This record gives sequence, structure tokens and C-alpha cells, in this order.
Amino acid sequence: MIAHRGLSGLEKENTAVAFIAAGNRSYYGTECDIHLTKDNVFVVSHDGNTGRVAPVDKIIKETPVPELQEICLYNDGPESPVKNYLRIPTFEEYLFISKKYDKHCVIELKPEFTIFLIEVLIELLHKYDYLKKVTLISFNYNNLATVRLVNKDISLQLLTSEPTPELLDKCAAIKADLNLNHTKATKELIDEVHARGMKINVWTVNNPVLAEQYATWGVDFITTNILE
Repeated sequence: MIAHRGLSGLEKENTAVAFIAAGNRSYYGTECDIHLTKDNVFVVSHDGNTGRVAPVDKIIKETPVPELQEICLYNDGPESPVKNYLRIPTFEEYLFISKKYDKHCVIELKPEFTIFLIEVLIELLHKYDYLKKVTLISFNYNNLATVRLVNKDISLQLLTSEPTPELLDKCAAIKADLNLNHTKATKELIDEVHARGMKINVWTVNNPVLAEQYATWGVDFITTNILE
């Protein structure tokens, strides 16, 4: 099981508390999303701006980290007595938490990254000695193809809702696995993916009955907001 944006069914998505909550439970790994700030630091956020998760709307690529981390994210609403403790973490903070709790990192590359930025990212993973416990994912095939140019061994998964034979061929060409919208999963497709020597991750599954079905069909990973 992969905790989607951390244990986001319990804690605020893509925050340190969400990753720690997953770390203290039985999840195999945690998924996060990364963007680059104005001062060239990778930070963890699903969106390219803060407007959905905070009362202040800043565009991440146009904002330096110190300014970004001054923003308090929404918690449980304005009536909550607990305030001002949720911030956007840096990618290194996410890695530190993941390593502390020995969790596999599933890292979504949100915008299209240059080969230079991919090299910087790989160096960060080297720094934490965590390359073998990381999977890089993206809806953008070019991101994964660029990663493969930089590193021939790191685990990759292509995110998709359209698992065509042509797409599976493209995945095979760069040794990438499939990260699939669970509503498109069938036993036949899962068998085909495995026959190609690939793994399959299904997202986002919060129904235990469906999760049991996909497990019975043989999926390799289930990404969930909360499923224990």
C-alpha cells in the first residue's frame, strides 16, 4: 500500500504530519508531488500554486522557499483550535522523514523537468543513499524518458488512465512500470502488464472491497488516501 500524498485521509495532504502518520503505520511507501521554487529548491505540493490549500495564493515557481514556508496551510477549518503548524515541506524534508521511517518514496514529477534538474534530483537521492527505495512517476512520458537517460536502474511508473498497447510499448522502451487509474484496471490488463515483465500500481483506492479485488487480481501496489 502506498499512502497518497502521505496519509491524506487523516492528515493534510503533502505535509510532514501526513508523511509521519504514514510512517507510523503499515504502509509500504508514501507518494508525494514535487515542484521547483523560484530559488531552485524542490518542494512538496500537488498544485503549482497554493490557492487550494492555503488562504494565500502563491505560484510556486515564482516564489522563493522562505516566502513559501511562511504560508500556513488550511487545517481542519477556521473553527479548529489548532492553527499555524502546517507548512509546505521541502523535498529534502520529505526524504528525511521517509528514511527515518524506512518508507519507499513514490515521487510524482509534476511539471516537465530539464535534464539538468533531473540530475540535481538524482544527486539529492544519492545524498540520502535512497536511490534503491524510490520510484519516480509522472503523467509526462518525457520526464520519465529523461530520467532514464540519467539513470538506467531507478524505478519508474507512467501515470495514465488510457492503458493502450502502444502506451505499454512506450513504457517497455524505457523500462517503466504502469501507474493506472484503478477504474481502468481489469484482470486481463494486469495479466498482460505482468506478462511484459512490468509491475502495476493502481490509484486512488479507498474502498476496502475494491482493494481486496485488485489484490486478488495481482496488482503490485495500491495507492490510497487511507486504507488499513
